Amino acid sequence: MTGRSTGWWQRPVWFTAAMVLFVAVFVSTAVMRDRVYAATDPETELLYIPSGPVLARMALSFDALLADVYWIRALQHYGGTKRGDGEAKSYDLLGPLLEITTTLDPHFNAAYRFGAIFLTEAYPNGPGRPDLAVALLEKGIEQMPDRWEYYMDIGFIYYWWVKDYGRAAEWFDKAADVPGASWWLRSLAANTLAAGGSRGSSRMLWREMYESADTDWIRNEATRRLTQLDALDGIDQLIAAAGRFVEQAGRPPSSWDELVGASLLAGIPLDPTGRPYVMDSVNGTINVSSDSSLFPLPGETLPSLPQ
Repeated sequence: MTGRSTGWWQRPVWFTAAMVLFVAVFVSTAVMRDRVYAATDPETELLYIPSGPVLARMALSFDALLADVYWIRALQHYGGTKRGDGEAKSYDLLGPLLEITTTLDPHFNAAYRFGAIFLTEAYPNGPGRPDLAVALLEKGIEQMPDRWEYYMDIGFIYYWWVKDYGRAAEWFDKAADVPGASWWLRSLAANTLAAGGSRGSSRMLWREMYESADTDWIRNEATRRLTQLDALDGIDQLIAAAGRFVEQAGRPPSSWDELVGASLLAGIPLDPTGRPYVMDSVNGTINVSSDSSLFPLPGETLPSLPQ
């Protein structure tokens, strides 16, 4: 595999056995520590995570193997926290774990690309740290400047999460300058400057991401984002129906039943995943349910119910 450390098989047998034992003890200790300190706060847990350079010196020729260990820990931390029921979820370990992983193996493509996605995901499904995601991808660019996908991913972060369309277009242009980059990146940069922030532009970006994806995970993520845009279109239609109700009744609706009773809806409206939309008559908004796989919707300001 490209970028993985080599040469460990050239060591004496006793050295290889010793290092395998070292890694086994390290992993076992980490597992035991996770069990003992499972309830501790992230700041306490950070005390048990050494720096990447220190681990790289300790790992000798086993840096790639140890990188895999820390990558698995990053996945476990992200997935376990995301699935957790606690109100105060903390993803504070995610950044340090990804930093260690990519220091041990600077050519770990999955850690850069997937790690950036995990870091940008909005709370409670992630830490909501696009700044850390950009820094991680820039670290990848330093190691592999020919990976145009990293430039493109940074462009997506500025477009989708930061809403800085000028910076997004700049990074799409940088991606287009890399030899072997996809032909559509140049037009993507131009379209971002012309229509940045529009749903049409967002759909184009995610469709291109889907078409250029090299893994099912990224394709599934692009599909989810496209479905979120469909949900926002559905909310626009529901806002319009609520506006017609206000014209008839002289007040905003308090439930879907009122819109159904007024023949403005055929039934309780469902989002693209089949979950009912939620009308919050107190705050005057319509949104997807918090238990929908589409929640939370991207950073658009949801329109208010007509008054």
